[in-house]
Amino acid sequence: MAKHTYYYHSDTDDVVNSHDQSYSLPDDYTILPTSLGAKIWSPIVRVIATILSWLYSRLIIHIHIIGKEKVKKVKDQGYFIYGNHTRPVGDVFTPLIIFPILNFYAIAAQANWGIPFIGKFVMPYAGLPVGHDIKQSLKLIQAIKTVINKKKGVVLIYPEAHVWPYYTKIRPFDPTSMHFPVALNAPSFTMTTTYHKPRFGKRPKIVIYIDGPFYPDLHLNRKKAQIKLHDQIWDTLNKRAKLSNYQYYNYKQK
Repeated sequence: MAKHTYYYHSDTDDVVNSHDQSYSLPDDYTILPTSLGAKIWSPIVRVIATILSWLYSRLIIHIHIIGKEKVKKVKDQGYFIYGNHTRPVGDVFTPLIIFPILNFYAIAAQANWGIPFIGKFVMPYAGLPVGHDIKQSLKLIQAIKTVINKKKGVVLIYPEAHVWPYYTKIRPFDPTSMHFPVALNAPSFTMTTTYHKPRFGKRPKIVIYIDGPFYPDLHLNRKKAQIKLHDQIWDTLNKRAKLSNYQYYNYKQK
């Protein structure tokens, strides 16, 4: 039996609020800081976060990952990851045990910078804040270009935008979510978190599937290329999500 029930009006509802949902970054906020302190602290934060993530994911909740080896197909190249957003804390840390950590970044709402500890010590070095206006959006675009083209890094995107804990389906997202891989001609992967009946207890067994790479079709115009890539990402996420066989939380539409 499901432990908790969430009620929602539409697929775009935010059913979980962060510590400071209205938190906003100042316009002079620096994405990808280059100061000496940042250069020293960033790898330290990433290593510590990865160790804690490994201990939590492997030893406590026993996450099983299938397909991790697929990312080796794009070695020495920047790429994007698209995942379903179903774990408030886990979605921040678990990817660190799957993908290269030194140039790993996640696009996130600015409210995440208002979360105690994570917002101050993790997000400034591995987070790419969604812009609230044109000026901030342009900064985000430039930062993503730098990560993919210069750093040969990884950018994680949760196209559903809002986290729905332990949700076992894929919520609709717009083809514009594929803007960056199409514009930068970069490969993409999917990271689908699925939930399965546990052998003991009530908390579900978690299996994460990595699929890809998926490449934009350069023979199409940008809009059609986004739609085609969106359909590939959407179909793959849905195919994997259907492997879930355990509902830990209930979701009911009002």
